[in-house]
Amino acid sequence: MKQTEDLKVFISTGDRDSACCECGEALGRGAWITLVEGKGALCLACADLDHLIFLPSGKTALTRRARKHSILSAVVLKWSRARKRYERQGLLVEEQAMERAEAECLADGEVRARRREREAERRAELDREYVERFALRVRELFPACPTGRERVIAEHACRKYSGRVGRSAAGKSLDEEAIRLAVTAHVRHAETRYDELLGKGYERRKAREQVEEKVLQVLGKWEGATNSGA
Repeated sequence: MKQTEDLKVFISTGDRDSACCECGEALGRGAWITLVEGKGALCLACADLDHLIFLPSGKTALTRRARKHSILSAVVLKWSRARKRYERQGLLVEEQAMERAEAECLADGEVRARRREREAERRAELDREYVERFALRVRELFPACPTGRERVIAEHACRKYSGRVGRSAAGKSLDEEAIRLAVTAHVRHAETRYDELLGKGYERRKAREQVEEKVLQVLGKWEGATNSGA
């Protein structure tokens, strides 16, 4: 079941300094934020939307299919001073929805070119050496996590936009708490119904409460090899 109303992400155009109302991270001009009634602005990481992939406007068939397949999605808007209104820049969708939509459009040469562009963008976003060190630290702290999952977590956490934990000072120093936050976020999105609940309109804190027990179970299992000596 899809959310009944589009979630909205805004690209900040203001010149004044502001900060995320949860983590305190600076949100300057060009920051991607959500607005929470009675609170203020949240960075994408605190809004739990940082795992979504941006699909720019202009590719109608791909956008339609990606949105259809994505349990959780958000419209990206930016204020136009010339037109005095918010204008749609594109859509944030789940990666598997993007891949499924691309597969359906595979015969379209433009989509194939977009896939190459996206892979190039992803490679440019990643500091390979840092990702490897981050992944090794994940494996050290969660030795029983599924093979290859540490790399997925590291690549996600270390991308250079949207305020992900891997880009913080603690993440760059491979601080244990920062690594645990990254793994916890991955488990929440990949191993529980969390995104489905958000897509159905659940408030973020309520959705987290619903999946908290499952998250703790998975984290405990992934840490298990340390306790068992395996």
